[in-house]
Amino acid sequence: MIWLSLVGFLCAGLSAAYIIRWAGGRTAAYSDSMPQRFHVGEIPRLGGVAVLVGLCSSWMLGVWQTRAGDPGSLRLGYWVFLWMVALLPAALGGITEDITQRLSVRYRLLLTLVSGGLAVWLLELNVPRLGLPWLDAMLRREPWLGMGIVLLAIAGLPHAFNIIDGYNGLAGMVALIVTLALAHVCLQVGDRALASLLVCMAAATVGFLVWNYPRGMLFAGDGGAYIWGVVIALASLSLVQRNVEVSPWFPMLLLIYPVWETLFSIYRKLVRGVSPGMADALHFHQLIYRRIVRRVFHEDEARRMLKRNNRTSPYLWAFTMLTVVPAVLFWNNTPVLIAFCGLFGATYVAAYIGIVRFKVPDWMRF
Repeated sequence: MIWLSLVGFLCAGLSAAYIIRWAGGRTAAYSDSMPQRFHVGEIPRLGGVAVLVGLCSSWMLGVWQTRAGDPGSLRLGYWVFLWMVALLPAALGGITEDITQRLSVRYRLLLTLVSGGLAVWLLELNVPRLGLPWLDAMLRREPWLGMGIVLLAIAGLPHAFNIIDGYNGLAGMVALIVTLALAHVCLQVGDRALASLLVCMAAATVGFLVWNYPRGMLFAGDGGAYIWGVVIALASLSLVQRNVEVSPWFPMLLLIYPVWETLFSIYRKLVRGVSPGMADALHFHQLIYRRIVRRVFHEDEARRMLKRNNRTSPYLWAFTMLTVVPAVLFWNNTPVLIAFCGLFGATYVAAYIGIVRFKVPDWMRF
């Protein structure tokens, strides 16, 4: 597993270096009018390509090692290629948008739905239980409901990661934290095959983060967000389906930050009469950038914006850890996990309202 992670890290890191040095200037420029733009200059948005190269390289090496005798007892068979097939529609859709800036949200959503459909068909993914007796009985009677949840999760989570991908290291570090938490529980229940896929994902993400934080030399783009979303969704669903001792609310609590950010964003846009697909600058991380992170005084505008950008992400990393820690501690306790999900929702809304009304303690500003 260590060898696979090393290959994933090196392939992702070297691919990222190549993109920055030679390939970055061949993509469409990111408009200055975009509300998500918080940087100066043209930064390549092809970090997803680097992550995909590192991920697929390490996964294929794992399959080869299994065929050669499986020294690590990982049991990575040809089913790993089915994971790649399910991943590719969403990943290629995101990368295409990063290159051309012309693929609409509708088509990207369709491609993530294709990835979900392939997961249901090729990987036979389903949600057999939700940890509540009446819902579990319904899923047993109507198995198509579980398939619908799979489609919703795989189509929705990539876009949730795309929403929180706004500052250097933010989405990448959240993906890294969640991936390692999932891998930890996989090892707890003895699922080494699934854990190895997740460790490879974590290693490829670190290879990207070397160039993304704090210098901001490469952005993940839609491709990176979609890769993280699909792989984490596949792993979460597989973990619950293959291991009955794992509560289905464990991955829900792990991912509550991007999921709740997405749901709350849809709600506030509908209330204002705006399309949920319309980009804006009112997400939680954007409010932290504007109203909590103190202004940085520097003569160079690019350096000033970069420093404020880098100071924003740690707030959200800490916010994520508030859900990851209890999720890892109580991964098999459904009532406790549900309670923490509710607590996070209330805390998020209270914090959002407090920031909007400028009610932020001085000790939180730096």
